[in-house]
Amino acid sequence: MDYLTIAVAKGRIANITIKKLEKNVFNFSDFKNSRKLIFEDDNSKIKIILVKADDVPIYVEYGAADIGIVGKDTLLETDSDVYEILDLGYGKCKFALASLKDFEHKKGKKLRVATKYPKVAKDYFNNKNEPVEILKLNGSVELAPIAGISDVIVDIVETGTTLKENGLEIIEEICSISARLIANKVSYKIKSDKIYEIVDYFRRQMNENDICK
Repeated sequence: MDYLTIAVAKGRIANITIKKLEKNVFNFSDFKNSRKLIFEDDNSKIKIILVKADDVPIYVEYGAADIGIVGKDTLLETDSDVYEILDLGYGKCKFALASLKDFEHKKGKKLRVATKYPKVAKDYFNNKNEPVEILKLNGSVELAPIAGISDVIVDIVETGTTLKENGLEIIEEICSISARLIANKVSYKIKSDKIYEIVDYFRRQMNENDICK
C-alpha cells in the first residue's frame, strides 16, 4: 500500500498537528528535538514532510504531497489549485486592519497600506470599492505607520499585544484564520479512503474538545 504523504507547515502548526496525530493512533516518536524534515509511521503508512507554510499548497498542488495542513492565511494569499477539505480549528488568529490610535482617514485621500499579504489586502479593499496603494513588506509591518510610510496595515493578529505595544489599534477585523486540511485533486480521487480516515480522525479530535488547541 502506498504511503499517504502529508505536507505540514513548520512551526506551531506542525507541533500541534503531530501532537494530535500521536494522541491515539499514529507514531512519530522521532519528531521531538529532530532536525529531520520527513517522518514516517510504517504501521499506518503515513508520511509527514515539513515545509515552509508558503510551500505547502505548492507541494500539494503538484503531487509531492497528497494532503497538506496549513493556515488559511496562506491559502488566501495564494491561488493554488487544491481542494480545501476541513477547518481543523486550531492555530486560530485573524486578519485585521490597524492603524495608529490618532489616525484619521481623510475622505478622497488614497490610503497607503503596508502588509505582508498584498493579495488579501487588495481583495479586502476591492470588496469595499476603496482605492489603495499597497506596500509589500517582509518585516514587521507595525513599524510602517510609525515610520510614516503607510497609513494603515493589514496583518495577522492573535492577541493584539504587539499592536498595543507599538501604539496601534484594530480598525476592523477582516476574517478569521485557522489551520486547514487541503488535498491534491488527483489524490483526493485515488486515495479518498485513506484521506477520509485522516479527516474522520481530526473530526473525532474536534468532537472530543481536545485541549491542545
